[in-house]
Amino acid sequence: MKTAPKSLRLHIALFGRTNVGKSSFLNLVTGQDVSIVSSQPGTTTDVVEKPMELLPIGPVVFLDTAGIDDTTALGEKRVNRTEKVFDRADVILLLHEGDQVTEFEKSVEAKAEEKKIPVIKIANKADVLPVGATCMSPIRCNSTDLASRDKVLAALKAELLRVCPDEFITPPPLMSDLVKPGGLAMLVVPIDLQAPKGRLILPQVSTIRDALDNDAATLVCKEREYAHMLSILKQKPDVAICDSQMVLKMVADTPPDIPCTTFSILFARIKGDLRKFAMGAAAIDLLEPGDKVLIAESCSHHALEDDIGRVKIPRWLRQYVGVDMQIDVYSGRDFPDNLSEYKLAVQCGGCMQNRREVLSRIEKCEAAGVPITNYGMCIAQTQGVLKRVLSPFPAALDAYENA
Repeated sequence: MKTAPKSLRLHIALFGRTNVGKSSFLNLVTGQDVSIVSSQPGTTTDVVEKPMELLPIGPVVFLDTAGIDDTTALGEKRVNRTEKVFDRADVILLLHEGDQVTEFEKSVEAKAEEKKIPVIKIANKADVLPVGATCMSPIRCNSTDLASRDKVLAALKAELLRVCPDEFITPPPLMSDLVKPGGLAMLVVPIDLQAPKGRLILPQVSTIRDALDNDAATLVCKEREYAHMLSILKQKPDVAICDSQMVLKMVADTPPDIPCTTFSILFARIKGDLRKFAMGAAAIDLLEPGDKVLIAESCSHHALEDDIGRVKIPRWLRQYVGVDMQIDVYSGRDFPDNLSEYKLAVQCGGCMQNRREVLSRIEKCEAAGVPITNYGMCIAQTQGVLKRVLSPFPAALDAYENA
């Protein structure tokens, strides 16, 4: 678990006014000097990330934010960075001083309630400020008292287990429900310029591990060998899974009685909402000349000559629809404020994002009336095989057909 990617960790954000003790609390919980502590307002200038293991929760990452009432010269920019954390947070730790709950804390609670993010209130500086019987905060502490770490940590773990989103206690399956114990999954993995030398990419590795964890086996091959491998098997596989760029060839080589799908569609299940992505794919047929399409790529990487998000998907979209359109690419955690101008958003597989961040993007698109799909479904739709690769997921297939 120590090497778990950030995207698979529970994201815990610390919110509060300046100098309320957020950084001190993070240092207390982690047992390390993660954040700089000072009485000078505005010490935390950007979001500080600290991954750690918090058993029995598992791998988590703490997000230490700037004060929500920062009035320093750079305060507005710091607060804007802080507010963006709402899109990433699975749980919010809201620190306040003793009984002092102001409009700032109430605004955080209101925003969290709007986004359905659980909040754990923490009354800090309880040794010098009053904490009366009416205080609703389940954790009361002095974050500079290092001797209290075990007690505070135990209370925090208990609260996290109480409010922790279900997917972190019982994660949704990646592909184990498609392969019975003792069964076989065929993985079709191209080795192209974007594949890291000597390694497989995260979705492929995660799929192999999921199969092993559930007592199934995988047979991994490149697209050129796929048909031959199928022909020499004594028993047909439970499912075939391919990289989205190979979906047309994989579907052509897969007999109708073998379910098949793509790695990107598998990740759409555990990172987003498969049904809503399927409904968004149907909107591709409604694109018209001059429409704006958003390509949302979660990871920032050096774009190669035939980049999937910047080159291939735009080309396939234009070829499929038969008209030209404006296609904008946003990478990393950037997401446009002018969403309502777009007719379609295409989200990547999200392997470098946590589930809440992808769901936040879906919610933003819904609020703006913009259909959203993901890379795998967009590619399959433009290749004319989306219904085939959605067949293992009847609810998503129904949503697509109804849309």
